[in-house]
Amino acid sequence: MNNLTITRTGILFVISAPSGAGKTTLISSLRQKGDFIYSVSCTTRQPRPGEVHGEDYFFMTDEEFRSHVSLGDFLEHAEVHGRFYGTLKSNVIAHLEKGVDVLLDVDTAGAESIRSCGDPFIQAALADVFIMPPGLEELSRRLRRRGTETEEQVSTRLRNAASEMQKWRDYRYTVISGSMEEDIEKFRGIMRAERYLTRRLQLSFS
Repeated sequence: MNNLTITRTGILFVISAPSGAGKTTLISSLRQKGDFIYSVSCTTRQPRPGEVHGEDYFFMTDEEFRSHVSLGDFLEHAEVHGRFYGTLKSNVIAHLEKGVDVLLDVDTAGAESIRSCGDPFIQAALADVFIMPPGLEELSRRLRRRGTETEEQVSTRLRNAASEMQKWRDYRYTVISGSMEEDIEKFRGIMRAERYLTRRLQLSFS
């Protein structure tokens, strides 16, 4: 028994954060390393200029989307501003079974749906992470600094954020947001720890 072979199934990293907490920038930085698959969601909204089917989103008609819902194909789905968004369970499981880690960006409701999923394979793979802004005052500063929303929209986002921040205890991990470099290092620390969990490893000797 001189040789040890180590294999494992993939990990489903689910990340949520209030608007303005830096989640989008964090995910963009993480994706540059290429050590996981970023899950592509389905949507019924029209493609924006430059968006590619299968890369940015899987674009569907309302009928197609509703058909998947009725068949129970979505890991999570929601209606946002009159358009539907969802994550196909089959796509996620296909990667996880190959030992490929998957990163999924969802809101707190989507994360709750995934945690409630009855599939034991998904439950075993799940590692959910909440990005917590240092406070509403800092979040307000970040939103206003972006300059992309009206004052009314900023107020709405802050109210929603206050509600979302109450759900941090539902997550396995909570990252208190600091600088982007700090957030990346904290998240990568979580990724490393999850990859070394004994229950995820399969060892064989030859």
